[in-house]
Amino acid sequence: MWPTVRLKYIAKLTAGGTPKSDVEEYWSDDDYGYPWVSISDMSTHDKVTGTNSRITKKGLVAARLRPSPPKTLLFSMYASLGHTAWLEPSGTWNQAILGITPNRTVDGRFLNYALISIRPNIHQFARSNTQSNLNAEQVGNLTLPNPSMDDQRRIADFLDTETGRIDRLIQTRERQSNKLAERAYAEVSESLFPGILTSPLGTYPWKWLPRLEDSTPLVRLGYVCRIQGGVTLDESRDTGERSVTLPYLRVANVQADHVDLSSVSQITVPVPVAARSTLRAGDVLMTEGGDIDKLGRGTVWRGEIPGALHQNHIFALRPSKDHLDPDYLALLTRSLHGRCYFESTGVRSTNLASTNSSKVLAFPIPLPEVSRQRELVSAVYKSLESIREAKDAIDRQLSLLAERRQALITAAVTGQLDVTTAGRAAVG
Repeated sequence: MWPTVRLKYIAKLTAGGTPKSDVEEYWSDDDYGYPWVSISDMSTHDKVTGTNSRITKKGLVAARLRPSPPKTLLFSMYASLGHTAWLEPSGTWNQAILGITPNRTVDGRFLNYALISIRPNIHQFARSNTQSNLNAEQVGNLTLPNPSMDDQRRIADFLDTETGRIDRLIQTRERQSNKLAERAYAEVSESLFPGILTSPLGTYPWKWLPRLEDSTPLVRLGYVCRIQGGVTLDESRDTGERSVTLPYLRVANVQADHVDLSSVSQITVPVPVAARSTLRAGDVLMTEGGDIDKLGRGTVWRGEIPGALHQNHIFALRPSKDHLDPDYLALLTRSLHGRCYFESTGVRSTNLASTNSSKVLAFPIPLPEVSRQRELVSAVYKSLESIREAKDAIDRQLSLLAERRQALITAAVTGQLDVTTAGRAAVG
């Protein structure tokens, strides 16, 4: 086991900041501004090579920022707590990030691995309001292993090699997982619209559609489905005596192909409000806004929580039982046709997009007989199940690789693993 030292004694810590977002002259729309790192720029990367935002020289002065050089180590104090990433270009960062510049007594690579080694337990150092956060003082007081410089370099060299091998395996598995997602997308699209990927007609207004069977009309969704509004969150609402407290679904509960019930909130509303916002088994849930690639994707509610309500930013589509199967509708929204329709009609903002009830009800759907819809659903679900099983196996492998990577780093950094012996064994 190595001696330990507090981070603040072996590195310079530099706080970040944010110029006022409503002052245009602080922000740059071109490549000539200074890179400004936010948590989203670094939370899934080990190197920050580009940023979504840049600030001007006036922005630097206003926020009292000074660009730091490349190879500065960034540490997230909010959100993805304890994540580290190297700054590739010279740049600045916001107040949720701390810049770390090692002094001459520590190898920067070793310091990064040491911080990675404590990340699983980093929450115990955090202060919690609505979420767990750290501040610069808490980060500076983090206690890290402190072997000799020669040992630090030896450990860093070993981990560079071994984590590189693991990372290449992870990248391979992630590519396989992405290919399976593409396969599922193609399976849904081609099963419901044969030829959509290879033979689109290019006919206005739905240029991506292939020729449909003569027996399958294309109709507006609103002809065979009605839409139910949800509960508006209003703390000032007078619930009165005739009120009821019920579970309700938020936007976060509605995912692209399933309903996430790991965390379900409750709300107290008047009985009449609850009555007109209660979900029924067979409703197709769709969020009003979100990432553009997920906009308009429907998920079938199967009555998992009896009497549940839904937020007003979730549409509850209620198909006519005699004309439209809920699972068929949900699959249509996941097809290439559904993606093209909602992405072309959605209203885009900087990072998000939204739709509305009129556009949802105007969604053109092919409408064969309900019996044929159910045949298609059965065939598609059978294919998707085999794809899901393969993807689950890859996900398990990814989880094991991540655990192996973390355990290897922790063992090497803390001296539990003799990297000299381990390195020779790996070579042999």
